[in-house]
Amino acid sequence: MRKILDRSPIDGFVLSILLAVVVAAIFPAKGSFADIMDWVVVGLIALLFFLYGARLHPREALEGLTHWRLHLTILAFTFIAFPLVGLVLKPALTPIIGEQLAAGMLYLTLVPSTVQSSIAFTSIARGNVPGAIVSASASNLIGVFLTPVLVVLLMGSEAGVHITGSSVLKIVLEILVPFIVGQLCRPLISGFLSKYAAPTKYVDRSSIVVVVYVAFSAGVVSGMWSIVSAWDVVLVGVISTAVVIGMLALTQWVPQRWGFNRADVIAIQFCGSKKSLATGLPLASVMFAASTVGFIVLPLMIFHQIQLILCSMLASRYEKQAIADGIT
Repeated sequence: MRKILDRSPIDGFVLSILLAVVVAAIFPAKGSFADIMDWVVVGLIALLFFLYGARLHPREALEGLTHWRLHLTILAFTFIAFPLVGLVLKPALTPIIGEQLAAGMLYLTLVPSTVQSSIAFTSIARGNVPGAIVSASASNLIGVFLTPVLVVLLMGSEAGVHITGSSVLKIVLEILVPFIVGQLCRPLISGFLSKYAAPTKYVDRSSIVVVVYVAFSAGVVSGMWSIVSAWDVVLVGVISTAVVIGMLALTQWVPQRWGFNRADVIAIQFCGSKKSLATGLPLASVMFAASTVGFIVLPLMIFHQIQLILCSMLASRYEKQAIADGIT
């Protein structure tokens, strides 16, 4: 199985997510099992953000803060330019893919940037890796606070958003508290996490797969797949491809006009053009009603795979250019 995943052109993590969707479609969580899985998701989300907090060294953020223009530019693309794109697209997409999937397209523009893939692509392309580390980490940290705020402001009561006093408390207990506890525990467990980096990464990805399974099970039980057609999925894929290409072009053109050097432009392009599935899924499961989570996260899942494919191609092209120019 491992060899098959390694040979596949699709990332193994994404294949696991697609498998979770298939299993949810055939064997959705129902009744008491669904109740149990809801609590499992709560625990896994808390564990996920605990590990995020434990892995992020405070020094990493402090060392890169001096390059404030780079970080502000990336954050502006992530939390200003992207949401504006989402707001413009939503009324145009609603007649094409329906209200709920259009809301999902808007939601994906509100989540933070990826961390691992942004840094990896920046490194491959010979970009500013320290800057990418700081900006991507800051994006996720800020996104834990800012994404729920943007959802309330821009989505309101649409698509099953139910942020009340109790849901705010839920966000704090499931996401912020574990993250802070992880930061406090870092001096005690950082060595363990470094030694067992591979298994803890497996915990990360497994958590997301379970979240996807539970989210899509709720969607199946609520009749989501009787509403979402294969044509809708194709349309979301085409739209996502256009958005990724457009944002990659914008995040290159603007920094070049603002005088950033090659390494910084690459970091801005890879950090400012992507959206995090790992952060967006848990946040969605906390903020949206169970019956609508599947609709909301489907565009993000499709967008995530497309951005990985296109960014890997772009990073490879940058790498070849760097080799030809003698850039190490």
